[in-house]
Amino acid sequence: MFSIENTLTLADKKPRVKLKRVPAIDKCFKILELLAGSQGPMGITELSHKLNFNKSTVFNIIYTLADLGFLERAPGNKVRLGIKLYALGREAGADSNLISKIRPYLEDINQKTKLSVFLGLRSERKAVIVDKVDSSYDIKVSSEMGMKIPLTAGAGGQVLLSQLPETQIDKILQEDKLKKFTPSTVTDPRRFKNKVKKVQLEGFALDDEEYIEGIRALAIPLNVGLPDLQAAIWVVGLKSQVADEKIAEYRDFLKKIGARIEAQFSL
Repeated sequence: MFSIENTLTLADKKPRVKLKRVPAIDKCFKILELLAGSQGPMGITELSHKLNFNKSTVFNIIYTLADLGFLERAPGNKVRLGIKLYALGREAGADSNLISKIRPYLEDINQKTKLSVFLGLRSERKAVIVDKVDSSYDIKVSSEMGMKIPLTAGAGGQVLLSQLPETQIDKILQEDKLKKFTPSTVTDPRRFKNKVKKVQLEGFALDDEEYIEGIRALAIPLNVGLPDLQAAIWVVGLKSQVADEKIAEYRDFLKKIGARIEAQFSL
């Protein structure tokens, strides 16, 4: 919570201090606005040229924003808007077009399955929860908005990985050691990559106690028409709430929902 002392309003006829704009903040938001309106990631040279800013100024602002999570690094020494901006918009009540369009489908899934439903986006090597609908069960699995989960953990991460080029998947598996979360976790890179390839073919992932013992999750990838944005929906519940005989039914239902969402974004 913010605390404001010695409040000064713009309506004061005789302000005690002279209000001044902060140039660095002006430039910061100019960069964010330009990136928001671009068709893809942009580099320092392109940003400085379009905004007529000094390259060192752009570099320092971009470095700071990326370090804070508001920008993400993209191939070719470029940057794009970060997932943290989605989370901020959600918390402020100013839902992004993406989140507001998908929200009704999350509610439909929740009503059908009674499970917790999550919308996640890829942020570099993490899956970030940007929206959710909690389970109606008394005992349920829930996570905080903005929570980050490794791409190599759980069904949601697998379907996000499945949307990346093979070279990028290989790089992640080479540089990020697979962590053993439970006795069921796959820690062999070759086996894990085969699981991702299977997801690419089937458009679906199942986590059977691989991330958290006693928990099952089912996930689908989403193509929302933005080549640099990977999205996914996953449902999570206790193993007793996701019985063996329900898996195929939930899988087919999720894939139908995914097709409806993708059709909406292709219009």
